[in-house]
Amino acid sequence: MRTRPLRYLLAYSLPALVLLGFWLQGWWLFVPLLYLYGLLPLLELALPASRANLSPAQEEAILQTPLYDWLLYMAVPVQFGVLFCFLLIVPTVHGAELLGAVLSMGLMCGSFGINIGHELGHRSSPAERLLAKLLLLTSLNMHFFIEHNRGHHRRVATGEDPASARLGEPLYLFWWRSIRDGYRSAWHLEAERLEKRAQNRVSLHNEMLVFQLVQAGFVIGIALAFGLKAALCFIAAAVLGILLLETINYIEHYGLRRRRQEGGRYERVMPAHSWNSNHLIGRMTLFELSRHSDHHFRASRKYPILRHHNDSPQMPTGYPGMMLLACVPPLWYRIMHPRLEALAETARGAQQSNSTAG
Repeated sequence: MRTRPLRYLLAYSLPALVLLGFWLQGWWLFVPLLYLYGLLPLLELALPASRANLSPAQEEAILQTPLYDWLLYMAVPVQFGVLFCFLLIVPTVHGAELLGAVLSMGLMCGSFGINIGHELGHRSSPAERLLAKLLLLTSLNMHFFIEHNRGHHRRVATGEDPASARLGEPLYLFWWRSIRDGYRSAWHLEAERLEKRAQNRVSLHNEMLVFQLVQAGFVIGIALAFGLKAALCFIAAAVLGILLLETINYIEHYGLRRRRQEGGRYERVMPAHSWNSNHLIGRMTLFELSRHSDHHFRASRKYPILRHHNDSPQMPTGYPGMMLLACVPPLWYRIMHPRLEALAETARGAQQSNSTAG
């Protein structure tokens, strides 16, 4: 157990490769992309998934080990350091090298910055929540802090949730709908909060307004310090990071729906309402994000103690491979729709058994 936290250092392999690419340039700038969506999917196809859960004593020991949290805190200077290096090299590269640099920074925004910002955003400590916002700033996606925590977790697996993909909805249409409606939802949720507190919407009490000002100031500061080209390339990398996040949203809840109960309320969020992956490489590189079923079942549970649930629907491979699969809608439907049909059949059988028993 003493060395267990060190396995999450694998998450830092991405920034290490990105920095190596910035240093060596040339084709090295594409190595992070080949690593994340070439090598890792192949490894996860070859290696078995683990359904093992920790014992209560092991969970308690982990919660008393600060290193798990420091591995997250360390991401903030690393993310900003990589961004600084990106802004330094962008004015000097062109053509394919510029594309490779933007792609590499986009991977950092999505799979590193937003992902770790997501984990810290669920913490109760104001300091940790501030770190989450700083990480989201590097992807110009600070409204995620509001929409994800107050919107997505409450409405997940319903037609009211922008980030829950509908059955038969292709990834590329989902991107547009989720980004558009998620942004609108964040404004609406913040307006509701201010109304309950009798506070003015057009004031610094409005977090959404503050987030837009901070992000605009950040981009202007980059343009003044590094030039217009650097600012535009940063915006492009941030957009790629957001699309990467939305692709993850797509695979996490595709086609899954909660039932409405009498009175119009939805059933409680359960592990069955999120797709899960127990593949170890993805779990380590994404700080257990792929154990998503338990995350939605108990959103306050910290990443190293997330559990496997036998009734959670399982992805056929890890997140990197599933994201590639989602980019080819006909192939995605061919793989995922039979699994959804099997889940629906199991649910019908359970309902019939309950009716018979009643």
